[in-house]
Amino acid sequence: MSDWNQNIIEEFRANGGTVQTMGFGRGLVLLHHTGARTGTERVSPVAAIRDGDDTWLVAASKGGAPDNPAWFHNLRTHPDAAIETPDDGTVEVRARVLEGEERDTAWARFTAMSEGFRSYEQKTTRVIPVIALTRR
Repeated sequence: MSDWNQNIIEEFRANGGTVQTMGFGRGLVLLHHTGARTGTERVSPVAAIRDGDDTWLVAASKGGAPDNPAWFHNLRTHPDAAIETPDDGTVEVRARVLEGEERDTAWARFTAMSEGFRSYEQKTTRVIPVIALTRR
């Protein structure tokens, strides 16, 4: 997976945020997060939905796996992060896990956007977290 992620990161950076692989287009951000245990900075490409001028929504879907992605755990421990965006460059953000109706409304935006997200929901019994990344 790390080779695949690295290729996506390189394509994002080489093309000003546009990723043709798998039809991502300009729908990704590169999430810079700090390892919960190691303190090491990591970068993960994640699908994002812009929610106003200062907020991006990301879903910890992990392709419908039974557990959350490592970046989700890292954001819970270290909520101050950064994202590289197609339109705004690098933005310092603070992560907040959405709960209840706010989460459900945001998740509906992901499932409306992509069949992939609808299928992830069918593959797992966990509630897929949605995180708001708000400009600091």
